[in-house]
Amino acid sequence: MRNPQLHSTRVSGSTRLGALIGVVAGVALTSFLLLDPLDLHGVDDRLRGSFGDHNAQSSSSGAEVQLWTCGMHPNVIQDEPGTCPICQMDLVPLRHEPTPPATEPAATVWTCPMHNVISEPEAGECPICGMDLVPVVGADAHAEHGGRSAAEDGPEVTIDRSMVQKMNVRFAEVERRDLRRRISTVGNLDYDEERMVSVTTRYSGFIEKVFVNHVGQPVRRGDPLFEVYSPELVQTQRELISAVSYAKRFHQPSTDVRARAEALVEAARTRLEYWEIPAGRVAEIEATGEIHRTLTVFAPSDGVVMQRMHGLDGMAISPGMELLHIVDLGSLWLRAEVFEHQLPWLGIGSMAEVTFDYMPGEAFSGRVRYIEPEVSPETRTVTLTLEVPNASGKLRVGMFATVNFAPVETADALTIPSQAVIRSGTRNIAVVDLGMGRFAPREVVLGAEADGFVEIVDGLSDGDRIVVSSQFLIDSESNLRAAIGSLLANRGEHQH
Repeated sequence: MRNPQLHSTRVSGSTRLGALIGVVAGVALTSFLLLDPLDLHGVDDRLRGSFGDHNAQSSSSGAEVQLWTCGMHPNVIQDEPGTCPICQMDLVPLRHEPTPPATEPAATVWTCPMHNVISEPEAGECPICGMDLVPVVGADAHAEHGGRSAAEDGPEVTIDRSMVQKMNVRFAEVERRDLRRRISTVGNLDYDEERMVSVTTRYSGFIEKVFVNHVGQPVRRGDPLFEVYSPELVQTQRELISAVSYAKRFHQPSTDVRARAEALVEAARTRLEYWEIPAGRVAEIEATGEIHRTLTVFAPSDGVVMQRMHGLDGMAISPGMELLHIVDLGSLWLRAEVFEHQLPWLGIGSMAEVTFDYMPGEAFSGRVRYIEPEVSPETRTVTLTLEVPNASGKLRVGMFATVNFAPVETADALTIPSQAVIRSGTRNIAVVDLGMGRFAPREVVLGAEADGFVEIVDGLSDGDRIVVSSQFLIDSESNLRAAIGSLLANRGEHQH
């Protein structure tokens, strides 16, 4: 007759053990729900397919271990009969088939000697080069098409191809690419300070005629701006003409008198040059001997007149007075701010894409010219000055722009899609496709991340095929297999 107290103790121990396994097995419940809830045989076969022969293994004493589960709660698994701790129904045994006897290694995978990424279940020809496929047997098949041993990976999970389709499993290859750090900011266009010219004179006088009538008028280098009457210029022209005429009287260049005469000519020429009188105009004065009452001031560069003094016509001017301000708009400066932690990725010469909301579909390029040496204490930002070409003339000072930098953070990095990584907080896992419906979780070390891809520092190799969807289900089943294997191993040790 059964001892009630002993039975109660066994049931209580089984309940605690079942609860422990139930917590671990709960993570695999989602994949079990892919079956018909009323098909208990399907659940039994699904469990056996996920866990291999763990539900019936030999302990160290040689006795087979039978696992029990609940028909309503398949996440409850115990190693002894009893009742379900959730619904109190009697547990039912998990069916199992005896493990087939060991046989000689057979070819399970056929591959191409030139393209080892090919993995076929049958002999045939390589779809890439047409060569005959060669068999890979035993442990070699895993070594060739898994990349690691089972000790380095998590427990393998074998899933039927039809189930892979139902789980919507998608794959991606491990690829090399440049990872770029995206930095976006905003800025305003301003004048290029290196292309701004102030028009002044180095002599005093009076403006008698003005050729620039309004602000915004475009000018070309050499265009006349205004005429100036200067008594000093008139007097200097007379001195030059007299010195030239006096020097021509002496035919012998070696005489001291001829040398002094030529010195007078050179002094008059130099004074006009210091006043920025064009050399051609000086030569004309010497050749014709004609004194010009007024002299014309010409534009020193191409650009647009941005400033003009009012009442220029007839104005008395003095040396250094700014009369006109000309700016070349063929290139503009863009002032933008970036945060101090973004500075390591930017420098003089860094290129950026510049766009404007009011010019959709059109982008301009900008190059960093200057980086201010000071960080703003209020915003913790640094101002950058970018040079933006404006050959088309569409850009105007004051326009608001969006600036996008994309410097290369890691060149030729080994990458996978970011969504393929299972991040637990302490470990990063990628599920590798080993071929023939076999999958294995693999711990990876991550590096830089950008544009939806993450760098793999360690854990994967070129050509590996990884899972990018439903990888959580596969990893859960692998964890469940590891937990059951550990449970059975511990039970064997206690019995031994």
